[in-house]
Amino acid sequence: MRLPPLNALRAFEAAARHGGYIDAADELHVTRGAISRHVKTLEEHLGVTLFRRASRGVELTRAGRDLLPALTKAFKVIEEGAARVTDRSELRVICPPALSVRWLLPSLPEFRAAHPDVRIKLTTDFHGDHAFDGTDYDISIGCANPSNQRPSDIRVEPVAPYTLVPACSPGLLESARIRTPEDLVGVNLIREDYPGSDWPDWLKHFRMDHLDLEQGDVFPNFDLAIRAAIMGTGVIMGDLFLCREEFEKGILVQPFPGMSCESSWGWYCVLYPAALLDNPSAVLFLDWVNEIAARDRQAVLTNPPYA
Repeated sequence: MRLPPLNALRAFEAAARHGGYIDAADELHVTRGAISRHVKTLEEHLGVTLFRRASRGVELTRAGRDLLPALTKAFKVIEEGAARVTDRSELRVICPPALSVRWLLPSLPEFRAAHPDVRIKLTTDFHGDHAFDGTDYDISIGCANPSNQRPSDIRVEPVAPYTLVPACSPGLLESARIRTPEDLVGVNLIREDYPGSDWPDWLKHFRMDHLDLEQGDVFPNFDLAIRAAIMGTGVIMGDLFLCREEFEKGILVQPFPGMSCESSWGWYCVLYPAALLDNPSAVLFLDWVNEIAARDRQAVLTNPPYA
């Protein structure tokens, strides 16, 4: 089937959304008669009736109600796409709170200083690995499994490993006499209130089933959980990359040197549509992200956080 005329689709969508021809004509800057003619053209093209006369103008038929949502969504996608082409200097980036606060935001001023014409619009409303579609944001930085299936035009670039390590304060390490994983029995195990698998992943990797994961404190986010661990209230399942500052300062230590493993969530990755590489601003930002990731990966390797 041939696509209906675009002007006819636009006129119908506006009339259906406004519930009449007059407001639709005002929005599209045409006459009421023009809206009526476009709607009639669309009805003839589709072979269905889209409006019926009512006491206060017109109302949608069942066919009209079925067609409206698809057109509204389609025009929104077109509008957003046109806006991205028009303003290629603004990049919409999504990144989870802990990764934003602990890694991206501290370095972002250097990018903004070097490229003041590139605007970064950051949101942290992130819900884990997802089917990136590039409609709500341009670039996603978060934990993702590169092996997960995604559309062929979506690029996935690993930037840093998500490495699990138990961590606690130096004071708790001594007072609780934590020397081996068996010493964690009865110790408060701190975790984030998130459907993650950090503690289970670590226990499974080292084949330990003697710990009760229900015995510990639960916090609404990673930063509060880290703060509790620093205060000496328990042992947290940390991350070599995100907890680098606490390890370097010595306010958190790794009680079991060398007992680390990768998370089942995968790596911290950058996801973006391949077409974004046509945007010079996006290329600048992606190159910068890879640069600071490489720098911080090296810092972790040269400063192992052993107790």
